[in-house]
Amino acid sequence: MNRKPLSSFLIILVMGVSGSGKTTVGRLLAEQIGWHFADADDFHSADNRDKLARGIPLTDEDRRPWLDDLRSAIASWVAQGRPTVLACSALKTAYRSYLVRGWEHLVRSVYLKGSADLIARRLAGRTDHFMHQDLLASQFGTLEEPGDALTVAIDESPDRIVASIRSHLGL
Repeated sequence: MNRKPLSSFLIILVMGVSGSGKTTVGRLLAEQIGWHFADADDFHSADNRDKLARGIPLTDEDRRPWLDDLRSAIASWVAQGRPTVLACSALKTAYRSYLVRGWEHLVRSVYLKGSADLIARRLAGRTDHFMHQDLLASQFGTLEEPGDALTVAIDESPDRIVASIRSHLGL
């Protein structure tokens, strides 16, 4: 795939609650613009995955090693000059701030926003994810909507969502 000229940023953080389409949209965006794709779910420990599968919400203490690993990965991508699309829930402002501290000018956040009803319907039909669908209320309870992100409604097809993101970010 042809690589786009490097934009003024290196990391696109695609964020939102589970079931909002982070992985689908993030992977499609990365494919279209020729960037590396990473899924924050792959950074979770076995213990965290087990808790989520059993419907137990993660605490800040549970998330700390996960956030540390993600921050290290971002540091590596920035040091390498490796443009990356990262799909990550990043539900709290503090999590997002911690992940990008020092590289804010190199990161663009995209918030995939949808109603609890729409996302619940999506989760009900999903069998390929470790997180228990009963945690959706917990996710919405934890979510602190970003004021500084590109907010994209998720009631369109992934192709249309990606086209909107590309248009708004000039990619």
